[in-house]
Amino acid sequence: MTRAAGPAGGALAEVVATADLPLRAHADPELPGGCFEAGLPDDPDRAFVVEAVHEGWLMHYDSPRAFTRMDADLRLLGGDALYALGLARLAARGDLEAVAELADLISLCARAVAEGRQEWAQELWRASVEALAEGAGGPTSGGANAAYARLAP
Repeated sequence: MTRAAGPAGGALAEVVATADLPLRAHADPELPGGCFEAGLPDDPDRAFVVEAVHEGWLMHYDSPRAFTRMDADLRLLGGDALYALGLARLAARGDLEAVAELADLISLCARAVAEGRQEWAQELWRASVEALAEGAGGPTSGGANAAYARLAP
């Protein structure tokens, strides 16, 4: 996944700043840019949400970028907190299509990992970000569900 460096860390820096204090205590001072915010240049809320949810996913299944020095149990709790942080922002603005897309993405990525297909996650994330960038009302790529259907045998 390509990391797009934003100003002062961009959306990922905002995720760190917005996270609860106990989680912020584990923030890495060498914060990288976000992975997906460049794909959502016209919607800073969606960029924030995607980076929060992605960091939560990394805390569950991979190596987190922004939050380090945690044991496995704390990483799971922190990942859940970041999922909630991101989805709550979308729900507050009434962006139910994006909430549904990200909920599908989270569950499909978990399914791919459970099936031993973690390498599918990158394609699922790309498809979701593309669908979120296209926005509500326009033609969409089908998001994570369509990507999973293409990948599944």
